[in-house]
Amino acid sequence: MLLNAKISNYYLGKKMNEEIKTVKIGLFLVMLSLIFGIVLGIYFGAAEDSVKSFISEGIASHPEVHDAKSQGKIWRYVQRAHFHSLGIASFSIGLVLLIMFSSLKKRLKLASSILIGLGGLYSLSWFTMFLLSPSMGRSAAHHHIITELFAFIGTGSLLLGMAILCANLFLGMFQEV
Repeated sequence: MLLNAKISNYYLGKKMNEEIKTVKIGLFLVMLSLIFGIVLGIYFGAAEDSVKSFISEGIASHPEVHDAKSQGKIWRYVQRAHFHSLGIASFSIGLVLLIMFSSLKKRLKLASSILIGLGGLYSLSWFTMFLLSPSMGRSAAHHHIITELFAFIGTGSLLLGMAILCANLFLGMFQEV
């Protein structure tokens, strides 16, 4: 009986490793997003004053592009980068696991997991706004090409990856034959 359990666990583990290989890139991207959010949180705890100084010094150097709300709003941008990174990564791990066990074709498992992993780029749009706002103003940073690329690629990929997964789970599309 114990031997049968060990053999079952061995084959289950082997099967799990094979399935993880299919979504490994997407899972890696999700983990990067999670790590980014955690590192930002640690940095806030260890050096919040230096973050706020970066904002203050930028505003002082470029007062013509700022108003009274700039300090608080720019600080909020970096907080949003932290929150969105952790939030998107948290549910994306679940989505990638669903993909791993879904009946999707292997190529679509790979593609949809990568697309969902790229969803973490959305948090980089907030981080870019934080980095650029002190020197160019909030509006210019919000509409900067890099900010918009991160926002559009992040949200577009996440939605497309989720659409592929939902089409498989709820409509039976794209199944491995």
